Amino acid sequence: MKPENPIVAMLSLAAGLLFMWPVLYSVWMSLQTADAFYAGKLAFTLDNYERAITQFNFARYLLNSLIVSGLVTVLGITVATLAAFAFARFTFRGGDLLFGATVATLMIPSHISLIPNYLTLAKVGLLDTYAGLILPAISNGFAAFFLRQYIRGIPKALDEAAYMDGASPLTVLWRIIVPLSKPAIASMALYIFITEWNNYIWPLVAVGRQDLYTLQIGLARLYKINPGEGLVDWPLVMAASTITILPVLAGFLLVERHLVRGITMGAVK
Repeated sequence: MKPENPIVAMLSLAAGLLFMWPVLYSVWMSLQTADAFYAGKLAFTLDNYERAITQFNFARYLLNSLIVSGLVTVLGITVATLAAFAFARFTFRGGDLLFGATVATLMIPSHISLIPNYLTLAKVGLLDTYAGLILPAISNGFAAFFLRQYIRGIPKALDEAAYMDGASPLTVLWRIIVPLSKPAIASMALYIFITEWNNYIWPLVAVGRQDLYTLQIGLARLYKINPGEGLVDWPLVMAASTITILPVLAGFLLVERHLVRGITMGAVK
């Protein structure tokens, strides 16, 4: 194997640092005091993280975001996998029309559904609850479409062999389709998690209780409630922002191998 070109390696490193610079700068800023930051001096401290977690309740916001994003990911990927399996493996009346309607939802701006979802949840009394935050986000047309295309690339002969041995459709899904689709499922799970983790509009509309705020709402309010003599406590805000990044970064590192494999295999197909 030929050694890596040093020029390409240096360019790749420079590009990586360029893209990472905003994040690195945010972390560096979060470790300073507000006085030192505005005075152009260096005074490192961890008090910003302690204040964000204790004084401004970010520990609770973090827990809420983990609960909501985690449940939306698990339920969303389950529904998307079941729908993708049905669309890819079964022929039924209206199937093409239903799949077309699923794909058509990708062209509808999400903000259009805010009022219908709000009125529906208000009628059943699910506003200001975890269920109200989770239920509208379970269905994901893009995940169903992506997984359907992936499953269609799996040979049907494997399904037929399992059916000859007496397997049910759910057994085929669990024993054959899901193991072979792990890269695609992991990719979509990360996509759903990040989408819900960064969601701001719906939690802002559906939740009025402070104990149910997610990180995004808490971060927006932190910016507003921390001005000092016309100045914003940016180190504190950056500390809270760093807290919001960590779970997403951890999730990416956990599924990175499956994510890259899923993208490359999808490209080859």
